[in-house]
Amino acid sequence: MTTVNMSEANDVSNNDNQVTCNMTAATEANNDELILAQEKQIEKEIADKTDLVGQRLEVSKLVNEYSADDHIYRHKIFDLQKSYAFIRKTRPDGNCFFRAFSFGYFEYLLRDRQELDRFWPIAQQSKDKLVEQGFPQFTIEDFHEVFMDILKKIREGIKVEELVELFNESGISDYLVVYVRLITSGHLQKESEFFSNFIEGHRTVSEFCKQEVEPMYKESDHIHIIALTAEFKVGVRIVYMDRGEGGKANTHDFGIEDGSPDVPKVFLLYRPGHYDVLYPVN
Repeated sequence: MTTVNMSEANDVSNNDNQVTCNMTAATEANNDELILAQEKQIEKEIADKTDLVGQRLEVSKLVNEYSADDHIYRHKIFDLQKSYAFIRKTRPDGNCFFRAFSFGYFEYLLRDRQELDRFWPIAQQSKDKLVEQGFPQFTIEDFHEVFMDILKKIREGIKVEELVELFNESGISDYLVVYVRLITSGHLQKESEFFSNFIEGHRTVSEFCKQEVEPMYKESDHIHIIALTAEFKVGVRIVYMDRGEGGKANTHDFGIEDGSPDVPKVFLLYRPGHYDVLYPVN
C-alpha cells in the first residue's frame, strides 16, 4: 500500500488551489476583455449613427422617440414646446455636457459681438492661469491653440453651418472638449476649499479632478457645471426631463446669481445621462 505523507498531501492541495486560482484569473481576464470589446463595439455603433453635433430639429420631433403609452415623457415634450422651438443633439459619449455647452455658447458668440469681446481675454489668459496652477504648458498648449482658433473664426464671422462642421471634426472637437475639461478642473482646484464639501468618497479635489473631470468620456454632474459657468462667467439654463410626475420639466439656472438681471446664454436639455442644446422660442 502506498502511503502519502502530510507534506505531499499539502503540496497536491496547494497545486490544485493554484490551478483553480489561475483558471479563475484567466476567466476574469477573458470576461474583462469581452466587456471591453463589447463597450468598444457599442461606442463604434453610436459613433456611426450619431454626429458629434447634429443639425437643428423641431422639439416636437422628440415625441417620436417615445411610445404612445409613455404619457410622462410625451406630456413633458408637449410642455417643452411652449418655451423651446428647436433642439440640437450631441453624441452620447460622456462628453455631451462639455460639447453641448461649448457649441451652444460659441453659437451664441456668433450673434453677440459684445459678449465675444468680453470673453476673448478670459479665453486668451486661461492657458497662463492653468500653467500657474501647475498644469504642464507643453500638455495644454495645443488644446488652447485649437480653442482660440475656433474663437478667431467666430470673430471673422463664420456661419453656423461652418461651426457645426468644426464641431464634427473629431480632432478639433475633442481637443476643445479636453481644454474645457482642463479649465473646469482648474477652477475646481482653485476653489478647492469650497468644492471639497461636495465631493464624495473621501477624495481630495485634486483626486476628483484627475478621476472625474479631466479624463475624456467621463460624465458630468452639477459640480462640473457650477465650476465651468463660474470660470467663464456664463449663465446656462438646464431643463431636466425625467420620469418625475407633474407633466412639466424642471429648470435650473447655473452661473447666474439670485436677483441678477442676467439671462442665460446657453440652454440645454438634460435627459438621464445626456445633454443636448435647446433653442428658446423667439
